[in-house]
Amino acid sequence: MEGKLKLYGFNNLTKSLSFNIYDVCYAETFAEQMDYISYIDQEYNSERLTKILVDVVEMIGAKILNISRQDYDPQGASVTILIAEDSMVPMGDTIVAHLDKSHVTVHTYPEYHPENCLATFRVDIDVETCGKITPLSTLDYLIRSFDSDIITMDYRVRGFTRDVSGKKLFMDHKMSSIQNYIDEEILKKYDIVDINLEKANIFHTKMMLKERKLQDYLFKTDVDELPMETRHEIEKSLQKEMMEIFTGEQRYEGDR
Repeated sequence: MEGKLKLYGFNNLTKSLSFNIYDVCYAETFAEQMDYISYIDQEYNSERLTKILVDVVEMIGAKILNISRQDYDPQGASVTILIAEDSMVPMGDTIVAHLDKSHVTVHTYPEYHPENCLATFRVDIDVETCGKITPLSTLDYLIRSFDSDIITMDYRVRGFTRDVSGKKLFMDHKMSSIQNYIDEEILKKYDIVDINLEKANIFHTKMMLKERKLQDYLFKTDVDELPMETRHEIEKSLQKEMMEIFTGEQRYEGDR
């Protein structure tokens, strides 16, 4: 955001960023799939997820009011942080605060498919702020914090505020695409599709990694130990899984 708008009263615009990442892995046996789920649970437990969200809160300049976190059995974790745009200011014997309903949440969903030997790790992060804070500046950090094969992002601005002349403002910063807030070096690595409704202040972007090394998708398996035909079959399964997630459509044999 460049400069500051002169507003009448509070900025009551609500800005919501929904950020979903998917990490796909090939695990040949049931035991390996369970080991992968266990690895993900340890790698992205609630403690580490809390650290990531605290960093996000610091990046957008908000104040943490409360942190709630939980690890689940058999798998997965959740963290919720209640935040405020400004610090609570003591005024005599009272406390004055602007309750802006802002929060940051993360949920993880490790899962596996026994038929095609694939395991998928999904992370959902939601950042909702009210007022001048926008969460878009955190996208580079979030993308780099996870192994992001596929990313879907939604950003929406709701409500309105007023400038000092009384004119309603339904957006307080220029916006044409979520891509504008992502580093160029990151964008080069992905195939990207935008679906934007600018007049409604709704923006959707989805990304899928362009280049993939098979070894990066094998869990406890060395690619050099696999016959060429097996490598092709695994690559085919990975491509199908990722395309289904990216397009949001079930694909069948013979689909291109």
